[in-house]
Amino acid sequence: MCWPCLEVAPVTLFSLVKKNLIGNARSYLLYFVSLVLSVMIYFTFVSLMYSREIKATMELADSIRNVFFGASIVLILFVAVFIWFSNGFFTRRRKKEVGLYALLGIRKRTIGLLLFYENLLMGALALGAGVLLGTLLSKMFAMIFLKLLDSAVEVSFRFSGAAIVNTVIVFMALILLVSVRAYRLVYRFQLAQLFQADKEGEHAPRTSLVAALAAAALLAGSYWIVFQPMTSSEQMGRNGLLFLIGLIAGTYLLFRSGIMKLLQLAQRNKSRYYSGMNLVAVSQLAYRMKGNTRTLTMIALLSAMALSAVSTGYIMYTDNGRAAEESAPFSYSWVSRGELDAKAAALIEADKSHPVTAQAQIPVLRAVGDVSKLGYIPSAFPAAEMPMKVMSASAYTDAVSALGERSQLGELQHNEAAIIRPRYTSDLSSADLVGRTIDWRGKEAAAADPRTEVHVSQLLEEHVLRWGYPDLALVVSDETFAAMSKTSPPITYMAYNVENERKTGATAKTLLAMAEEDDEMSPFYTPYREGLENGGLNLFILGFLGLVFLAATGSIIYFKQLAEAHADRERYAVLRKIGVSRQEIRRAIAKQTQFIFALPLLVGIAHSAMILKVLDNVNLIAGSWSIAFAMIAYVIIYAVYYGITVASVNRIVNGAAA
Repeated sequence: MCWPCLEVAPVTLFSLVKKNLIGNARSYLLYFVSLVLSVMIYFTFVSLMYSREIKATMELADSIRNVFFGASIVLILFVAVFIWFSNGFFTRRRKKEVGLYALLGIRKRTIGLLLFYENLLMGALALGAGVLLGTLLSKMFAMIFLKLLDSAVEVSFRFSGAAIVNTVIVFMALILLVSVRAYRLVYRFQLAQLFQADKEGEHAPRTSLVAALAAAALLAGSYWIVFQPMTSSEQMGRNGLLFLIGLIAGTYLLFRSGIMKLLQLAQRNKSRYYSGMNLVAVSQLAYRMKGNTRTLTMIALLSAMALSAVSTGYIMYTDNGRAAEESAPFSYSWVSRGELDAKAAALIEADKSHPVTAQAQIPVLRAVGDVSKLGYIPSAFPAAEMPMKVMSASAYTDAVSALGERSQLGELQHNEAAIIRPRYTSDLSSADLVGRTIDWRGKEAAAADPRTEVHVSQLLEEHVLRWGYPDLALVVSDETFAAMSKTSPPITYMAYNVENERKTGATAKTLLAMAEEDDEMSPFYTPYREGLENGGLNLFILGFLGLVFLAATGSIIYFKQLAEAHADRERYAVLRKIGVSRQEIRRAIAKQTQFIFALPLLVGIAHSAMILKVLDNVNLIAGSWSIAFAMIAYVIIYAVYYGITVASVNRIVNGAAA
């Protein structure tokens, strides 16, 4: 009698790969999503780098390729670190599984190939999903970018083969690298080590009061430096270097010893320490702090960098209009020259889309003076022979009126002058400039001619001349101006204001083409458009990079907490057996996780505020209020990661303990 054979489907290598990926889908989800996001944004940068519409729109098109290329390099370096870091957590978690395969007699080469193909397949899926999303959303991203540039160019849906090839090559190289690392896992450890991976404990770090105090001193010193005046390039360089060194070293020591001291203080508060699950939560945090030091330091510093970058991009973009008005107060201005005056005036008046609203003629004396008694001395020029511009009170008042402003200039005596606040000197007080004396003479006058000494009696905020360095301009009485004009003839600036000056590109380009360098042709549109393009480009790139940084750092904390949760399952199982409820365990998990997420969050926000203050001090940005917008986004992203992490850790330890 023949019994029917029961056929069992053979377990193949690829079926195991598929089963493992499906079984670990929850754990891999955030890693997969972060990887897809990274691929999508890298592909977006590369696509925009090759975009014809953007090249046609940007007047700084020559630099856009380099900017996007540089951003792509920064992104890929960070993603490489993120992938390597995250892969290490998965590797540790899989050690026992790998040991079981080895115990069952599966060859090391087969186990290595299993891990290799798992990493390769997941990476390839993320790469495909990222490229697909990037392709589908490329038109939308291009439209967002062009909207930031205030451009009405139509964007077509274009399939960028070059961008796809670039992205595939870069990410496949990274994926192959971590896949090879996974393959080598089984060869790097003995069988006993693989089974004991979850039991590898960490020792609570030795705390040092000296190190904790050093952390406080370094951070306090770094923050103190931020509020010190920086009036020279040497001061800026020195203070900036000291600030960065103190910030990095102080942050490391804070997480290495400072936080441990705080946890020890919490342990000494017996009434709270022995209340509920606080003993377990605080002890676990202290136990894991050594392994978290470098991770939390890196995340806090990266978060500060990301917040600062996004805030800087936003400030530069939104502040562009004001900055352009400071650089070129009038829609058009140039040094008067008979033939040019007639041609330029005819061109401006012929532009019916932008009718003239005001015009002015501003006589200006080019002068040199001794400004050694001022509280502000521009670098690169000798204080005794500082170039400056001098206007009469009536000419200045007329120019301010033409700009639609009300002049704050008061009456000037023959030996008095008003100084217009130099650009980028918002930190200077009135006392730094008012009450000082300046000796000056016309630039064209003979060196032996007597100088005129004036007493600075007023500080004015309204600029009427195009910006140029050194930005020193005086307003004197009409009588003083007339007397000095006899030995040094003034030049005259022709100035026009028109409606909707932000759209005067065609006229501005024609005027620049017809003028010579000495004519100092200065259309408002030129600095405005350059600032808009630079600001829009920075906001777009820094915004996306900041998003990737924050998402990746949140993922790193998530993976770290999951790895610790798998190692702690047996400890929580013991707690359940002695009567601790699931709700109490969940509350303890929530407290621990909240502490780990809140530390880099708060430190990153504080550091970012100081970095923005430094940038404000050196006049790279104006104000640091926009950190609030970036901070809100940061808190929301971390709140989402916090919720997911608590749920995942609770499922691991409470499920195992049930």
